[in-house]
Amino acid sequence: MLSLPDFDQLVQLATTHPQQFALLRQQLIAQTIAQANPCMQPRLLAQQSHIDRLINHGKNPLHTNILLQQELQRQLQRFNQILQSQSTQHPAKILHLK
Repeated sequence: MLSLPDFDQLVQLATTHPQQFALLRQQLIAQTIAQANPCMQPRLLAQQSHIDRLINHGKNPLHTNILLQQELQRQLQRFNQILQSQSTQHPAKILHLK
């Protein structure tokens, strides 16, 4: 099991050895997904693929950060809409009550 280096070590690695940083990132992501519930793994892999496409589309680190922030905002809005629609239809379902 890989451990996450501290922030300063990550900055140093990303600055001096970006390929090693990318490899560490991929290994940590794969490890995290492998530890998730098996029924969630395909969904997590799809989400990570989407995130990787956004990262590759970024023109520079700031642009990449903005793209990721916008995507997170879109997903939070969708999640909120689902919660709002289900809370008016099935309030007990959200709380896992029967």
